[in-house]
Amino acid sequence: MTTSITFWGAAGQVTGSCHLLEWSGHRVLLDCGLFQGKRDDSAALNAARPFDPRQLDAVILSHAHIDHSGRLPRLAAQQFSRAIHATPATRDLCASMLPDAAHIQESDFKWLQKKGRAGPSAAALYTMADAVRAVELMETHPYQRPFTVATDLTVTYRDAGHILGSANVEVVIAGSSPHRLVFSGDVGRWGQPIIRDPSGPRGPIDTLIVESTYALKNHDTSINATENLGEIVRRVVARKGIILIPSFALGRTQELVYALHELALAGKIPQVPVYVDSPLAVEATAVFRLHPELFDDTEALVRSESQLFDNHLVRYVRDLNESKKLNTLTGPAIIISASGMAENGRITHHLANHCEDERNCILLAGFQAAYTLGRRIQDGQKEVRILGEPHVIRAEVATIDGYSAHAGRDELRRWVRELGGPIQRAFCVHGEAESLLAMQKILQEEGVKEVIVPKHGERFEIA
Repeated sequence: MTTSITFWGAAGQVTGSCHLLEWSGHRVLLDCGLFQGKRDDSAALNAARPFDPRQLDAVILSHAHIDHSGRLPRLAAQQFSRAIHATPATRDLCASMLPDAAHIQESDFKWLQKKGRAGPSAAALYTMADAVRAVELMETHPYQRPFTVATDLTVTYRDAGHILGSANVEVVIAGSSPHRLVFSGDVGRWGQPIIRDPSGPRGPIDTLIVESTYALKNHDTSINATENLGEIVRRVVARKGIILIPSFALGRTQELVYALHELALAGKIPQVPVYVDSPLAVEATAVFRLHPELFDDTEALVRSESQLFDNHLVRYVRDLNESKKLNTLTGPAIIISASGMAENGRITHHLANHCEDERNCILLAGFQAAYTLGRRIQDGQKEVRILGEPHVIRAEVATIDGYSAHAGRDELRRWVRELGGPIQRAFCVHGEAESLLAMQKILQEEGVKEVIVPKHGERFEIA
């Protein structure tokens, strides 16, 4: 019997992580993420059913980000009923994130229906009940403790250092010649705030599947990012503006609150109110509070402050009516709101109401995928459509990349080197075209014998 891998997501693109591993009559999925970007194209990919979920033995989830977990409820809706394996923190985060994704889809569809603009691509992929069912299927496993998925397949999670609970996935298929596969998930960074540094698997690898998001560039340090954040806050507050930060509810929001906490304690920013306007971000922050064992206790603020995410400046907004009041807010103020690429959620309403005021600032503190509203704003487009209506961007647009949770070029090389190797074969995924080729070059320079950039739907025999 052959062992094969088929790439059903994040192959030739950044989002939709999903890789089908097949061997000896078994089928296991590595991640099942949501495609994001150009609306019609993403909707078609998300709605597609390239394999029968009922034939899967399990799903092995690397982490909770929606581009890695966001189609799990669709599997549940299509009668998948086996185990979804995850770390404890990933499961806790998904318990909030997946129902939230369902709620956003259903709410956006109703809003578009009300406006008479609900085309086929706008329909929700799944319901809240599907999302809850997916979470119920999750089985949790701590780092560095092997667990059995099938009689001849063992999995071990290693700390990826990307977000809370994120994991590199080490898979061993037993046999006369065991096959060792490592799936990077998303590789994190050294020196990232709050969470620990990456600590991947070690030793010879037969097959490596590795992300490539930032293989072309290095990031600024988190220290410089915090200094830049302080400069932006001081500048915008001086002109009584509002800083709008589209932010991933998980990871980025907590890092920003942490950084603002540091700056305020050091007296480096004025006493300005910070609104975290995202029910999901509020719940994700609660999960952070539940898992202090995953924090990096080498950081001074982690050691000195028991309430990392709570101070007198921060106000967590759950209620929709309270959120609506922020649309008429006068500055100075900071609004941190999902989604991180400004494609949906409450941030779209805040952008629509505040983007035309030149006193304000749209601060992009995370990766903006092609075709998203966040990318269009980042690229300098002055006329954009928000919630279907035309708007002119008059607010300042600023970018800070030092808060990225993804490893940059040199960090990806470091992660590969620390695997130890040798690596027989590697597949580069989760990146735009030029980044995938850059990652291919890094691996070739590091001595990997065979490096492949797969296309969507391509299948490869690996043993």
